[in-house]
Amino acid sequence: MHMEPGIVDGSKILLSYATASACALYAVKLSLNHIREEGAGSLLLRSALAAMLVFVFFEVFPHAPVGVSEVHLILGSSLFLILGAAPTAIGLAAGLALQSLFFEPQDLPQYGMNVTTLLAALFAMQAVAKRVLPAKLPYVELGYAHVLKMSVVFQGGIVTWVAFWTIYGRGFGAETLQAVGSFGAAYMTVVLLEPLVDLAVLAAAKRLRGRTGQGGSVLLARRLHHAA
Repeated sequence: MHMEPGIVDGSKILLSYATASACALYAVKLSLNHIREEGAGSLLLRSALAAMLVFVFFEVFPHAPVGVSEVHLILGSSLFLILGAAPTAIGLAAGLALQSLFFEPQDLPQYGMNVTTLLAALFAMQAVAKRVLPAKLPYVELGYAHVLKMSVVFQGGIVTWVAFWTIYGRGFGAETLQAVGSFGAAYMTVVLLEPLVDLAVLAAAKRLRGRTGQGGSVLLARRLHHAA
């Protein structure tokens, strides 16, 4: 979901710095909560794992330019379910930064927009998860309807932010709306695939039940195998 260079430029791009900073502050809050509950080592290890996976998702997995951005299989919901919110947030930001620095330097001016898009979508998914996922169920017991809701919120959040940045930068116009529409339609097809990946990941994690102990694993979110 890399925003194309030039869509937002000049003084308008300052807004992306503000939104990215707000997302970073919330990610810090989540990280501090994670450290209190599960320790700093857990946060560092899971964040490093998330960053590596995000880098692979962006650079290795198939992706295609559509309209004003690119369609990627980011698997944000999978990362959230197995690693937790704070490591996923850090991993998304770090993986995106690594990809931009070493492979797509032309994306660096758009980093604030791109990281806002990813993190705001993640935080929206986290908020929805607290409301719609049954507290009595470990994540490994979730069904298709549960993970579908997660994917719709995450991918829908990405599409919404891409649309916002595009209209903010270019203004309303037939060409702009057409480009946004084509991107949105293409990106929401990811919703057809992502829940299936989530279920496969959760099925694999379920086989680890009983091996992580009551405290959970340093590499896996405690909520994965335990009720809230």
